[in-house]
Order: sequence, then structure tokens, then C-alpha cells
Amino acid sequence: MEEPENLPASLVLKQPDSKTSVWQELKNAIRGTEADYTKIGMKKAIFLLAVPMILELVMESTFAVVDIYFVSKLGPSAVATVGLTETYLFLLYSIGMGLAMAVTAIIARRIGEKNSKDAGVSAIQSIFLAILASLPFAIAGIFFSKELLILMGADTWSIENGYRYTQWMLGGNVVIMLLFVINAIFRGAGDAAIAMRILWIANAINIILDPILIFGWGPFPALGIEGAAIATTFGRGVGVLTQLWILFKGGKHIRVKLSQLGWDAKHMIHILRTSVGGIGQMIVAMTSWIFLMRILAEIGSEAVAGSTIAIRIMMFTMMPAWGLSNAAATLVGQNLGAGNPDRAESAVWKTGTYNMVFLMIVSIIYFFFNDSLMRIFTDDTKVIAVGAEWLRILSYSYFVYGWWMVSTQAFNGAGDTQTPTKINLVFFWLIQIPLSYFLAITLGWQQSGVFWAVFISETSVGLFTLWLFNRGGWKTVKV
Repeated sequence: MEEPENLPASLVLKQPDSKTSVWQELKNAIRGTEADYTKIGMKKAIFLLAVPMILELVMESTFAVVDIYFVSKLGPSAVATVGLTETYLFLLYSIGMGLAMAVTAIIARRIGEKNSKDAGVSAIQSIFLAILASLPFAIAGIFFSKELLILMGADTWSIENGYRYTQWMLGGNVVIMLLFVINAIFRGAGDAAIAMRILWIANAINIILDPILIFGWGPFPALGIEGAAIATTFGRGVGVLTQLWILFKGGKHIRVKLSQLGWDAKHMIHILRTSVGGIGQMIVAMTSWIFLMRILAEIGSEAVAGSTIAIRIMMFTMMPAWGLSNAAATLVGQNLGAGNPDRAESAVWKTGTYNMVFLMIVSIIYFFFNDSLMRIFTDDTKVIAVGAEWLRILSYSYFVYGWWMVSTQAFNGAGDTQTPTKINLVFFWLIQIPLSYFLAITLGWQQSGVFWAVFISETSVGLFTLWLFNRGGWKTVKV
């Protein structure tokens, strides 16, 4: 591991040459440090950022898996309700994640430039944007939840009983938006450990409340699928309040002052302009998923339920890879801000290698244990068969997927959100959706056609994105 040069002794971290030092480094990563990620050793920087980001996302995906485990006890229609509701939440996620990409890039660039004042102002404006963006979804969810489920082809049970889940999840979506954006502020600043602890708090509450409210443990009434939505919304609400308290109290790299509260048109427009590409990028990807779910809904509730469970399993196992990718985005943004593009590129190649190795291990697990993984969540043989098939097919492409994730986040971390948007538009809308319909409906392959279309399109997009990253145009982007 390379040693940082000309760095104050207080910022030089020991090499992990023993079990004791490795344990100390792990504690530093979880606790958070004031290290300058533009100067310390690259492997050390990746480790300090990636560990809390991985643990943060593992906790988030743990909740997703636990949630679907309890909901699956209510039957395939309940699981399908969650999956169909998530198609709309994916639109929300696309805005939240697109905005978060811009926020991470801007905050990271300002921190790299040592401009803490503008970093604080940008943080406040991004919070205002998150609240504004949540309002249309809240109105749609509160007043039109049944109509939204009907539009997606939901069955009778989902429409008559599951709509309350949709109502809660969309009606209270502001907590989802704020979690995305404020944690993006912390990540961009290098306070990944804070973002991690926030999701630990929010999702621990979710996990505890889930069975209590779904099944009516103790003095609580059995609320069924509605209980799952209430638990999620309450847990995330507590997380948001904790975020705001820490943000104004001050993290290790960023602090927002009360004097910075207020509308700032200049910074607001700058964030909007930077986020357009990221939002477009995510909308293209997420709406592609909506079309896929609509195709699966035509095949049957078992196809939707099996796919929903498989996606939750995939989310759980891929979170370490996303954590590594997010670390790459922060390192790219901060090092470009510090005027060191070569170091930014080095971060991507190192992180990509780690990601590839990890996802190859995951792909082996998917290939050999897909059926066993599905049986953890359901005993419905049709649902198991659908989900197991998807996991097996996905296992063929994960070695490429790891590089795609990191290279895409490198573009985003540099502030070049336009390039991934254009790539997604071609590979997801013009290839994945038509190919899915052709294979599943026209040729009659049913859900298998959707799964193979996803494999073909996402393997192709991964190879193309990595090639484009290697050309190096992202190094000259101004944010």
C-alpha cells in the first residue's frame, strides 16, 4: 500500500501489517475520521470510505429482505402489492438518487476545494429540492392509490386490501427523499460513517416494528401489509430527524449553520442543472423496470412475486458492491476538486477490481444456491421457480456488472451525469424493453424472456460504459 507524501503525522494512518492494525482501521472506518481523502494512501482512502458505505447499504438491504420475509407470510398477492408499489417508488427513487448523485458530486468537489461555506449552502438547497420533489408523489399516493395499482394490473386482493400499503409508502415518501439527499451530503463530504449510522437507526426500527405491526404482537392490532408500510415510514422518519440534528451539530467534514437557512437561487439552479442528468439517468433505468413489471404482471402474480423476492435477494447481496462504487464516486469528486485527475482514475481501477472479485463470488452463490435462497422467503413452488431462474441467469453477468457500477459512479462523481443517462436511454429503453416484450410475449418465453433480455442488455451496457470511461473525457468536467 502506498504511503502518503508530505502529510502531517496526525493524518497518516498505519499500514494494516497486523491483526491489531486491521482491527484499528476497521474501527476508524466505522467511527469516522478527519482524514483528507485527497492525500492519504489510495487503498486506505477506499477502505475508510467503502466500509461504512457497505455497512450502510447492507443494513438497508437487510431491512428489504426482512420486510419481504414477513410480507410473504401474507401470500403471493401481498408480495405482488409490494412489487407493484415499488414500481412507482422506483420513479421516486430515480429522482432521489439522481439528485443525490449531483449533491454528492457538488459537495465532494467543494470539500476537495476546501470551500466549506458553499458546501453548507448547497446542502441546504438540496434539502429544499428534496421536499419539493416529494409533493407530487405524496398527493398521488394519498388520493389515487387504488387507481395506481389498477394501472399496473394488480389483482383483486391488492386493489381491495393492499392499497393501504401504497397509500402509506407514497404518501409519506418525503422521508425517503430526505434520507437519500442528506446521506448524499454526508457521503460527498467524506462523512460516510454518519450516513451508515443513520440507516442503522432507521432500519433497526423498521425491523423491530415490522412483525409487531404486521401480525399484531402484544397490544398492537394486526395491520397486515399496511403495518409494513407504517413501520417503514416511522423508522425512516426517525432517521431523517437524526440526520438533521447531526448536520446542524456538525459532522467531521461538514456542518450547516442556521445562518445558511434560506432560499439561494444561484446554488439551487446549479444543483438542478447538475442533477438533471442524474435524474434522467435513473428515470430511464427505473421506468424500464416499470415496463418489465407490467410485462410480468400479464404473466401472473407468481411471476411478479418471484421477481420481487429475487430482486430483494439481489439488493442484499449487491450492497457491498454499491458501497464500493459510492466510495469511488466520492474519491473521484474530491480528487478532481483537488486538481488530481490521475489519482481519481486510480481510485476507479482499484475499486473496480475489488468489485469484480466480490461479485464473481456472489455469482457462484447465485448459480448453485438459487433455489435454496428463494425457499428462505416462500414455500410456493411457482414463486420459487421464477425467482430461482432469475438469480441463475443474473449470475452469468455479474463479473461485468461490477465494472459497470464503478465506472458509472465515476462519471457521476465527476459531475458528468449526462453520459450515463444517454447510455441508459439506449440500452434500457431501446434494447431491454422491446427485447423483453418480444421474448416474453411474442415468442411466449414468459418470465424467462424478461430475464434473458435483462441479461443481454445489462451485460452490453456494462462493457460499453467501461470502454467509454477508459477514454477519459470525464476528467475535464466542471462542477
